Amino acid sequence: MKITYKTSGVDITSAGIFKSKIKPLVRRSFRKEVIADIGGFGSFFKLDKSKYKDPVLVSSSDGVGTKLAIAKLANKHDTVGIDAVAMNVNDILCTGAESLFFLDYIAFSKVKEEILVDVVKGINDGCIEAGCSLIGGETAQMPGMYKEGEYDIAGFCVGVAEKGKIITGDKIVSGDVVIGIASSGLHSNGYSLVKKVFGQAELKKMSGELLKPTRIYVKPILGLLRRYGAAVHGIAHITGGAFYDKISRILPKNINARIAKNSWKVPEIFRVIQSKGNIEDREMYHTLNMGIGLVLIVRRNSAGAIMKKLSGLKLKSWVIGQAIKGNKSVEII
Repeated sequence: MKITYKTSGVDITSAGIFKSKIKPLVRRSFRKEVIADIGGFGSFFKLDKSKYKDPVLVSSSDGVGTKLAIAKLANKHDTVGIDAVAMNVNDILCTGAESLFFLDYIAFSKVKEEILVDVVKGINDGCIEAGCSLIGGETAQMPGMYKEGEYDIAGFCVGVAEKGKIITGDKIVSGDVVIGIASSGLHSNGYSLVKKVFGQAELKKMSGELLKPTRIYVKPILGLLRRYGAAVHGIAHITGGAFYDKISRILPKNINARIAKNSWKVPEIFRVIQSKGNIEDREMYHTLNMGIGLVLIVRRNSAGAIMKKLSGLKLKSWVIGQAIKGNKSVEII
């Protein structure tokens, strides 16, 4: 038998059919700045410079990680695409940037076409929720690199911020208030720990909770920043490394963040994980978001108004700590 690309494991025809099916889905996320359809050698996005005095592009790249194993176990693939978007757009939001466009990368060996369509639908839904456009990407069939039915997702996002309004954390001072905004669940971090704690049957039973997509904070927080931007000194997306690593990243060298862990109600799923795995508090707060997906560090005299605005934007929030003099570290008490 003659060797062909198809007998080697790569089916170009099927890939072409898949791409034709996702085109109508993807167009739903197009902003007016998108000036070409997907499928070319490059994607085009015309920046509307009239909206900015001094625009700066902000970029991010991230993936979904081992949460994908839960999606495969539960045979539910329509939310992990949202996670891929959220991990990126929430990151650049921490600088005050608006997400403009998104590119995806999906790698697999052999996966049913309907699964891939569900994944892309989730990615596109996440883009719509974030207000950005899915304008291109790569679908890589890689026989031998993944087991049949397995796949990986990564995303790449570009946004824009006004140079004079970029949020870096450099304005954080002792006395500022730390506000925690509720997560929708585990989001997309800590799943290697979760898989270690629970067996396959338990993971499948809990998959409804474990596959809740990462909350996308972009539109409400951008709305908040338009009104209270000068009072927001720092924003941290609580992902890998959680409270200790992500909050310390934005602190000035002479400031600590003191977090009171009893200042909000930790969702039950985190307590179940901690109890079943006999996990110490520090490990939990260094791995999982514990119900807090985004942290704002704000001027004390504006905290009340900001929390009232967050409530109006349907985001639950708590004062979870304060900035104090220190050495760029996080204390959890």
